[in-house]
Amino acid sequence: MGPLATAFTSPDAKRRHVRQLFATIADRYDLITRVLSYGQDARWKDRLARLVAVAPGERALDLACGTGDIAARLAASGAVVCGLDITPRMLQLARAKPGAARCRWTTGDMTALPFADASFDVVTTGYGLRNVPDLERAIAEIARVLRPGGRFASLDFNRPDAPLVRGAYLLYLDVVGGALGWALHRDPSAYRYIPASIRRYPGARAVAASLTAAGLDEVSVFRLLGGLLSLHVGTRRS
Repeated sequence: MGPLATAFTSPDAKRRHVRQLFATIADRYDLITRVLSYGQDARWKDRLARLVAVAPGERALDLACGTGDIAARLAASGAVVCGLDITPRMLQLARAKPGAARCRWTTGDMTALPFADASFDVVTTGYGLRNVPDLERAIAEIARVLRPGGRFASLDFNRPDAPLVRGAYLLYLDVVGGALGWALHRDPSAYRYIPASIRRYPGARAVAASLTAAGLDEVSVFRLLGGLLSLHVGTRRS
């Protein structure tokens, strides 16, 4: 079996695959998010930042922060921001961006956050929940580090409910991902991880139910691109 075929055989296998994959694609990450979002990624991240409505002086944590786009938006609103990612190269790129000095950057795992209970007023993640090796554990960690009344928001690809839509969507991502992987890395499997991970993702409604079960109230799901992506927003139960 190839690397992608073995990536989902266990939580540890997925963790290793994700760490290696994102180290490989880090320098192309911003380009890929623009291409696969049809140029709308920045607008969606702006919307996420507006929905959590971070205030000056609030403590914010951006998980799977990548090259720091969401963290920078939160810091621009005056928040005290920490960006966490499992891939050191992503954090190197984040630190090199304008405004990076306003954030603290930490290497870490979303399923074992190195922070005390109720440490943050806001927790966000962009394309993070789908990539964790243990989704329920990651959600439990998010709820743990949020203070009562704190806000959470997540932007991610979705697993469409309708079989025909889902099939066409995944086929498109397979074809485009393979072409991009070959063009950018001479590895057609690199971005085929995205549709492979979506196939195993429970979907927006199930994620909302998991957030509620973990202690978040007022969980809302906003459909993007007709439901091909989604934005979750919730508040930690008091």
